[in-house]
Amino acid sequence: MQTRSPKVVGRDGEIDGLHRLLTSTRSGRGGAIFLVGEPGIGKSRLAAVATAQAQDDGLATLRGRVGALGASVAFRPLTEALLSLIRRGEMPAPESLGPYQQVLGRLVPDWDDGRSHDTATSAVVLGEAVLRLLALVGADRGCLLVLEDLHGSDPETLAVLEYLLDNLEDQPIALVITVRSESSAALELARLSAQRGTAGLIDLQPLNHAQVGELAAGCLEVPTNSVPPTLVDRLWQDSAGIPFIVEELLQEASRTGQLMSKEDGSVQVVDGLHTNVPAAVVRSISSRTNQLGPESRDLLVLAAVIGHRFPLSVVRKATGTDERLLLATLRAGLTAQLVGPDEPVPDWYAFRHPLTADALLAGLTPPERATLARRCADAIEELHPGLPGEWCPMVAELAETGGDHTRAGRLFAESGRRSFDEGSMASAVSLLRRANGLLSGEPDTAYRAEVLGSLLICLSETGQFEGSAEHLQTIEEMADRGLDSRKVAALHVQLANLEHMAGRWSAALTHVATARSLLGVDAGDADLAPVDAIAAHLELARSSPGRLRAATELATRAAAAAERAKLPAVACDSLQLLGILAREHDLDQSIDYFHRARLVAEEHQMTFLRVCSHIYQAGTICLATGSITELERARQQALRIGAIPLMYEVDGILGQQAILRSEYGRAATLIDECLEVTRRLRLGRSTSYFLATKAILEAHQGRRAAMEQTLAEVARLAGERASYELPYSYGLARTFCALLEENRELADSDLAQALAFDAQNPTTFHTSGKHGLALLLGVLSGRNGWAHFEAIVTTAAAGMRWNRQFVQMAHAILLGRDGQHDAANAKMTEAMESASLYPMARHLGMRLVAEPAHADGWGDPIAWLRQAEDYFHNAEIPAVAGVCRSLLRQLGATVSQRRTGSDQVPAHLRQLGITTREYEVCRLLVDRIGNKSIASRLHISPRTVEKHVASLMTKTQQPDREALSSFARTVLQD
Repeated sequence: MQTRSPKVVGRDGEIDGLHRLLTSTRSGRGGAIFLVGEPGIGKSRLAAVATAQAQDDGLATLRGRVGALGASVAFRPLTEALLSLIRRGEMPAPESLGPYQQVLGRLVPDWDDGRSHDTATSAVVLGEAVLRLLALVGADRGCLLVLEDLHGSDPETLAVLEYLLDNLEDQPIALVITVRSESSAALELARLSAQRGTAGLIDLQPLNHAQVGELAAGCLEVPTNSVPPTLVDRLWQDSAGIPFIVEELLQEASRTGQLMSKEDGSVQVVDGLHTNVPAAVVRSISSRTNQLGPESRDLLVLAAVIGHRFPLSVVRKATGTDERLLLATLRAGLTAQLVGPDEPVPDWYAFRHPLTADALLAGLTPPERATLARRCADAIEELHPGLPGEWCPMVAELAETGGDHTRAGRLFAESGRRSFDEGSMASAVSLLRRANGLLSGEPDTAYRAEVLGSLLICLSETGQFEGSAEHLQTIEEMADRGLDSRKVAALHVQLANLEHMAGRWSAALTHVATARSLLGVDAGDADLAPVDAIAAHLELARSSPGRLRAATELATRAAAAAERAKLPAVACDSLQLLGILAREHDLDQSIDYFHRARLVAEEHQMTFLRVCSHIYQAGTICLATGSITELERARQQALRIGAIPLMYEVDGILGQQAILRSEYGRAATLIDECLEVTRRLRLGRSTSYFLATKAILEAHQGRRAAMEQTLAEVARLAGERASYELPYSYGLARTFCALLEENRELADSDLAQALAFDAQNPTTFHTSGKHGLALLLGVLSGRNGWAHFEAIVTTAAAGMRWNRQFVQMAHAILLGRDGQHDAANAKMTEAMESASLYPMARHLGMRLVAEPAHADGWGDPIAWLRQAEDYFHNAEIPAVAGVCRSLLRQLGATVSQRRTGSDQVPAHLRQLGITTREYEVCRLLVDRIGNKSIASRLHISPRTVEKHVASLMTKTQQPDREALSSFARTVLQD
């Protein structure tokens, strides 16, 4: 008989669903299906059917499976799946993935240059990288990714999977995932995905009576009506409709001679079947293993203790078996269909089905199983000193099974620390939680404190802020058991950091105070540096008047102590904070702090912190000088190490700089790309920032309706966090929009609101008006005088290039009012130089300054208004252009008529006041023809031509008609 039916029985509807998924995927609209059911129900068989059909249809296929180690190994099924592409030579060229190649170094060892774990890559960013890779693999043909046994998966794989599920709709990617129906995080994901409509869920049910008969016929290779009804009845009763058990029962019955073939091809049952469920499977497998002999059976039982997958070398070492017996056992196991090679990894074998291993273990007593587990653990440690990679969590599992909780706890702790170093934060939390629990009775409280400290760091990084009271109780218990007060203080610092990340600042301050009390006055640098560092962050988060000074003092002390104590991470963090704080008073010092942080990070090979520090430094340089060169270099560094969120953070800054530079097309491209990716990556905080930047883009083009719609979306998305966006939403968006509408009253009101929001929740965002535009508008309205100017000009933020242009314009107005006309003209020249990077702000400044300059008799207000009118007319900002024309008329200047054809007048001629008709005359002067000829061509009188020629000579400052003709020829040639 066959071991499996050649036909999948009772699953026609399920196969049709898989067929529809693959058909849709080939046309570029992907999707996912979860196959859910108990062991043996046929999940893997259906996944194999989907794979076979995909291969027949020309789709690329990948397969990955969770191994025996389950949650202990991050990303294992994804790595296995992607490695199959390399083996088959189907992996796309790495450069086609752009910045995501470095991210995929976490999964594809060939692409890991040693920096893939330095980028603090989130699961969603890794999910985007996998999505892009699969899309490339499936381009023009479709791609099927099968992930099996996800019920034992690690949290990181599930996070990547959830991201993929949410973004398959427009991708040529199909996912088929198998999950047991027992409670697990994967099953919860399957149910939630089905509810959200991001995946289908097929809950496989047992076969009915007729289907069991059909399956038996397939296995026995006979027609359905040739299977005795008594056999079908017994199979149905004993298997409960589970296909795997049906096959096992038939295999056992055939092997033991309980089934015979008759001459007519039918099957006869001899002496009836004697089986029970679930003992039927146990007896079936036990009987087959007993036929192998006691030594071989013991080998397989020990292998089952390791897991459903097992390494042959460990079995050999743990049993002391010679290679000949071991290979004979494997051959016999293969013949008996108990085991088979686990293809992706040499030396590894797997039981044919999880129930096989379970059945082998069913005959062991707990002490017997514990003894075997300890033998396996010892064998692995001897074979693999240091327990690299997967071996460490494997031995931890075996040690726990063996009852050695201390050994297990220490190994889980080591595995957790390794996962943390690799960036697998969720796995690190899971492993360290297990370690912390197993070590609850550990007499070495210092070691247990280290484990708890590592756990608290991981909890802070992953946003798991619950359980603070429980952790505090554990700390107090260890303190009561004699834990050194310095280590108790260090744990309180970690709890303070967790509370700070959770926004519970009062609790955080309490822990900081406790830590200081425990350390006393004689504490050393190594103990005080982390306390001062977290205290500095907490001071910055407060709204007290002296918060900046207090935070600076603490961060300075922390940085110095950390450098002396050789705590590079604390030193780098403190220097970064000092750089942010120094922006308030000294930009050069701020840049120097960030540079020092870069050096510390580079010296200690902290790649991610080095790039972060470079971005901070480049951002400050940009604020100070307006130069984006260093920002673009920092972006390239982030791209090289695969720090995708950092790269998009820089893109956001570059997008905002493009707005200020009036490069609206480039800004729109950058912002739209950032929004698309951050929305898909579900980076809500970044998304709201980019939306606010988009609102600024719309405001700087005078598009109020679009601006208001975008800001409403910011408010919906950010919720309570919207206060962070409010200062620049009002200062850089609404205020400028009102100015471009010539609504000065609304502009003043919006800017006042921006300053009020900043006062309520001070930010480190320095270009929203507080240090520049507010001064200018206040001077224009008469609210601000020299006292206000002196208060602003002494701040470092007033020297930032964007702010500096407005400060200098305000300075020029004040000088002009005092009759210092030469000084006012010089200051306005400086303002125009500062504003040269920012065309819209520059011309808006000309329009705003022209009125007081004319009133006080300094500057060149007519020339400024002409330039501003021309700029805003071409920018399609009619309100400002109209006011400029009105002001020009009030000043007695000739104003170009903006009628049809006016745009043909070159900008530099319009700025001289040359009208459309005068330009037409100017063009004809090139041919040096007389007034009558010009009049005839333009259908006007010669007298009118004469007036236009005279006006042209005045406006162009040409001495005579001959010179005017030469000027006209030069202009037209240019």
